[in-house]
Amino acid sequence: MADRPLRVAIIGAGIGGLTAAACLRRVGVEVRIYEQARGFARLGAGIQQAPNSLRVLRQLGLEPALRALAFQPEANNSRDFDSGALTNSQTLGATVEDRYGAPYLLMHRGDLHAALAGTVPAGIIHLDHRLEGLSQRGTTVRMTFSNGATAEADAVIGADGVHSVVRTILLGAEKPTYTGRVAYRTVFPTALLNGLAVEACCKWWGPDRHIVSYFVNPRKDELYFVTSTPEPDYGIESWSSKGDLAVLRAAYQDFHPQVRAILAACPDVHKWALVVRDPLPRWGEGNIVLLGDSCHPMTPYMAQGASTSIEDGAVLSRCLDGVTPDGVAAALRRFEATRKPRTSEIQQTSAQNTWLRGSTNADWVYGYDAWTVPLAEAA
Repeated sequence: MADRPLRVAIIGAGIGGLTAAACLRRVGVEVRIYEQARGFARLGAGIQQAPNSLRVLRQLGLEPALRALAFQPEANNSRDFDSGALTNSQTLGATVEDRYGAPYLLMHRGDLHAALAGTVPAGIIHLDHRLEGLSQRGTTVRMTFSNGATAEADAVIGADGVHSVVRTILLGAEKPTYTGRVAYRTVFPTALLNGLAVEACCKWWGPDRHIVSYFVNPRKDELYFVTSTPEPDYGIESWSSKGDLAVLRAAYQDFHPQVRAILAACPDVHKWALVVRDPLPRWGEGNIVLLGDSCHPMTPYMAQGASTSIEDGAVLSRCLDGVTPDGVAAALRRFEATRKPRTSEIQQTSAQNTWLRGSTNADWVYGYDAWTVPLAEAA
């Protein structure tokens, strides 16, 4: 029996990091979160939460609040880009909840982040802490930050996203491969549509591009859209770069009138490059491990990036439950061995960009339960 709680440091206060912190605190782990930003911004982005991640959020006590904040669609429709012909309709609503025991919710990414931040004490989140160095001695990991601060923990979890400093320290600098495609995205008031009726949740499939749009709250007064658009000469991988509305509208001038109307009403848009990264040879070393986008970044075409990060947090807490500092390294390898096959399969499937275009059996994705899936032996 340990004389004190296990001390875990999480680098990054995004959705994956906050979920991991909340899950670890449930099993008695002492958690500190270090975030490089000076504050949290509510960027204009939607997010989909499928039953597989809702099961985790339910155990954190967030389901009632998220149901009140989110839009619950009756179906996720796929349509031909110009004719609007229905190619597939994935039934959601009560049907998906009956099948998988949890709902499918669409919401503002900022609302989900704020809900998760509310599950942990504000005092454990240290803002303006950009990681610069990691060193391990025995079962202790020492962290140094660009602001001059230092800290120690029994384990460090790198939940610092696609530009992970933890990953770079462990595995060296990595150059992502630009796919030649960009994503335009924004959330804007539906009042700007001037009464035009739009699909509640739909993906419009073109020959070489697509656009997804959906409501992000039960009032249906905010609409989100995100695209995948070919722009071979662009390569800025940023969530905050602005896009040119004229360029965006021209790229979808041959799409259905409903799509064109949505883009015409949109007052502002962000843009980021879609990149892919080579699979990592390993997720960690000693008492350090990566989580979420830092180790399994994926294209957004299955809407599972955040969901798999949320799953990671639950499985990680199960692997570290009751573990002493001497057992951390083995527990983290067990976490990797449990999660890597699933996240790799979702990464590969998402990259194909065929998910839900036609009739699709989603059981292997939505039916996953991070709280009960068997834990693998440590690799």
